[in-house]
Amino acid sequence: MTDFINIFSYSFMLRALIVGVLISLCSALLGTSLVLKRYSMIGDGLSHVGFGALALSSALHLSPLSVAIPVVVIAAVFLLRLTSSSRLKGDSAIAVISTCALAIGVIIVSVSGTNTDLSNYMFGSILSLTTADTVTSVIVTVIVAILFIFFYHRIFAVTFDEDFSVATGVKASFINTVLAVLTSVTVVIGMRMMGTLLVSSLIIFPPLSAIRLCKTFKGVTITCAIISVTAFLLGLMLSYELSLPTGATIVVTNLSLMLISFIIDKIKNHIKRKKSDS
Repeated sequence: MTDFINIFSYSFMLRALIVGVLISLCSALLGTSLVLKRYSMIGDGLSHVGFGALALSSALHLSPLSVAIPVVVIAAVFLLRLTSSSRLKGDSAIAVISTCALAIGVIIVSVSGTNTDLSNYMFGSILSLTTADTVTSVIVTVIVAILFIFFYHRIFAVTFDEDFSVATGVKASFINTVLAVLTSVTVVIGMRMMGTLLVSSLIIFPPLSAIRLCKTFKGVTITCAIISVTAFLLGLMLSYELSLPTGATIVVTNLSLMLISFIIDKIKNHIKRKKSDS
């Protein structure tokens, strides 16, 4: 344990810790609304778009964030408009965009002959995080925190009944666009840590766990944030102690916490039934 703490004296591990905690927090907050709206797979779709963008930046020898963030943000807004204004809904729209982006990324890599280790993009490399990633994650976290503090009731309304929220004067399209943009940036940074194939777990698992433990939106949101950060820290520690891939270990840790939350929920329901019967 002491050795694990000592590794944070290295700058690259300190960056990994800061970015990991902040991205886990942002993913949990944004994921709560996305999961409750049954739109959680947007994270997976955007990560595939991010893979294509990172492949393009590598082929053009440009900064990954300078290319990936604008491309993924545009894709998120386009996906939002596509699902709300056409017959191509939800998972179908995500599947079309994600598979096309992934295919384009593979073609770019093949044609350009880049020497970049793209396995880092697919499975993540927490040690590859840069100072720019750290700064971006801090900015995004501040914006997400401000959004949930000052627009909590509007996010709540849009999450559970978008039509009613519009009728009461809430600009649902604006809220959805902001959430999509913030999710895009979170996914881009998160996929550098977790990889294209694993980053969506940060958005999906913590909310599913929190929903089993809490019955209110505020309770779910707070619990989700705690679970997400805890899973990251436990996963990071286990990956170091057991010499396991960091991203995959964080996913398995999230899965374990979700299974524990399911068991706790079953026990609570069983106790309630016994009390009602008596």
